[in-house]
Amino acid sequence: MKELTKREDQIMQIVWKLKTAFIREIVDELPEPQPHYNTVATLVKILVKKGVLQSKKIGNTHQYSPVQDFEAYREDQIKGIKEKFFDNSFSKLVAHFAKKEELTEAEREELINIINSKK
Repeated sequence: MKELTKREDQIMQIVWKLKTAFIREIVDELPEPQPHYNTVATLVKILVKKGVLQSKKIGNTHQYSPVQDFEAYREDQIKGIKEKFFDNSFSKLVAHFAKKEELTEAEREELINIINSKK
């Protein structure tokens, strides 16, 4: 999936939550100050061109739905980060966050248990 801008990602989060949405529903879900309907419509059209949303014509309007569910999107994004910033190494990725975050003892144990359960 292509890189999304902050606003595009915000719109996608809404569409993933709603499963299908019309432009008006997306606008209604955005925080105040809400952008103009036409602004959201333009961003949605960009997301369709990027191949992350698909549209279905219903009467005079279009209903939009994600091409990919959130879980698949998240996996693609993590894979891209791992490849781009961590030499495609899972251990380097985990080590980075383990060093940068102040993990509690419980979080460290949970991480170790997750790693051990994958063997």
